[in-house]
This record gives sequence, C-alpha cells and structure tokens, in this order.
Amino acid sequence: MAGVSKERWLTLTLAEQLGNIGSEVGRAAKWQGKDEKTFWDAVMRAMELFDLTQSDGRWKSRRFELDRAKEVFADAVLGGREYNSSLPDTENYFMQFALLVANRALLIK
Repeated sequence: MAGVSKERWLTLTLAEQLGNIGSEVGRAAKWQGKDEKTFWDAVMRAMELFDLTQSDGRWKSRRFELDRAKEVFADAVLGGREYNSSLPDTENYFMQFALLVANRALLIK
C-alpha cells in the first residue's frame, strides 16, 4: 500500500485529515472478521495517518483530542475492552468530518 506524502498531508485541513482517517477506519470495520490481511492493512494505514496528523504542528492545541481518538480506535481494533469502543462507532465519529468536507465542497461550487 502506497504511503501518503507528508508534504501533501500537511496541506489538508484537520477535517480532511480526519475524514481520510475515517475512510481507513471504515475499511477496517468492513473487513474485520472477513479478510485478515485487508483488515490489518487498513488498521496500519489508519495508524500511519494518525501519526501524520499528530505530527502536524497546526493541531498542537488539539493533541489531547487526537491522542484520545487514536487510543479509542486502537481499543476498538483490539476488541473494545478499555473503552467499550467498536469500529462502527469509531467510523461514525470520523465520518462526520468527511461529511463536513463534502458539504463545504458543495457550498463552494
């Protein structure tokens, strides 16, 4: 799986970054229990995107929120024992950002 360019990632808004993470969370949710390789590829890709977002200096004041979102995602991947989280619930959280980006795009047109 090709990695995203850090330079390109740093041009995205926070909502765009979180929406993209949500796509990988959704992919992981879709393949959980069906295709282990595809599931873990999506999990690893989401973690890579979390890392890129956390390293973006523009979101320094949001670090706690970003850390918690990553922690809840990891909990969901591992069965939700710590926070009772699930991949579908985590996907719903992130999809709100994708919807925000899509709505903004419609308003600009």
